[in-house]
Amino acid sequence: MKIDFANLSYQHRRYQDEIEAAMLKVARNCNFIMGEEVGELEGHLCTFSDAKHAVTCSSGTDALLLAMMALGIQPGDEIITTPFTFIATAETIALLGAIPVFVDIDERTYNIDPDKIEEKITNKTKAIMPVSLYGQPADMDSINAIAKKHNLKVIIDGAQSFGATYKGKAEVHHCDAYTTSFFPAKPLGCYGDGGAVLTNDDALAEKMKMLRVHGQNKRYHHKHIGMGARLDTIQAAVLNVKLKHYSDDLALRQEVASKYSEQLATSSQEFVLPFVDDRSTSAWAQYSIRVKERDALQARLKEAGVPTAVHYPTPLHLQECFAYLDYKEGDFPVAERVSQEIMSLPMNPYLRDEEIAYISNKIKI
Repeated sequence: MKIDFANLSYQHRRYQDEIEAAMLKVARNCNFIMGEEVGELEGHLCTFSDAKHAVTCSSGTDALLLAMMALGIQPGDEIITTPFTFIATAETIALLGAIPVFVDIDERTYNIDPDKIEEKITNKTKAIMPVSLYGQPADMDSINAIAKKHNLKVIIDGAQSFGATYKGKAEVHHCDAYTTSFFPAKPLGCYGDGGAVLTNDDALAEKMKMLRVHGQNKRYHHKHIGMGARLDTIQAAVLNVKLKHYSDDLALRQEVASKYSEQLATSSQEFVLPFVDDRSTSAWAQYSIRVKERDALQARLKEAGVPTAVHYPTPLHLQECFAYLDYKEGDFPVAERVSQEIMSLPMNPYLRDEEIAYISNKIKI
């Protein structure tokens, strides 16, 4: 059996007529930048999440930059975040001349451990940036309590988690700014790069709208130093179609995750299944297990036609580009241990029961 990790081709076929009609409309109208579909998408994102504002942009990475720039992050400022994430989280902090300050992770959720945040706060700390890893929100009650106590901003890196909830509400309602990515392999993906920042802050939204078009408040009048970070109209058109079906896709992702957990729970092999906090729902961007003999299991699954991935094999504090921060091996033992054991299985809404059973049985051998 040959398994598709994300099965983007099946999803395209599923919505093919709608998507291709939407793309053709953009092509025929020739309004490729900031066309009407962009505004429509922003409205749909607000409706879906009950956010006041959605500011679309060119990628999840640029979404992080827009949020920090709008919040006034300056060179030398410190932002507390996790070392167990994709590099964009800390890379964008560094690009602004600010300093990523890492905190170890919770061993069950793999998200930032709130109990270790306060000891890292200094008079230079301006924000906390939790990451909703694999689609699950962090412990936002604890994080927001710390932020309130120390007058800090909270930016959620939700590149993997659009559609997840915390205490019954979308994550935008638990932070100053929520950023997400529409990279094709994300739960809600377009056909190229794309992202968005959601917020309930009127002034923040207005500033981000200017920043994404080079700081313009009107044509050729630049109030801020900004960037070229607009979402292409054709990507907005694709997302408008996919967002209509997204609640169904999220429900299917939950079913796939539940079936994996049910089947793998009966294994005599030693591995750790995903844990989701009772306060949260996950968008299930990944279904990741931990296993001691990861390389051997990956090799066996590859031979059986089952693709796997490792998100992420090297924590950020051990990456060469962050050597200037003077972290060393052993500084964040949980993140380091998890990075050596974590492994993601095929996860998409369209995995068939027989495929889930096949994968699970190959793991349990």
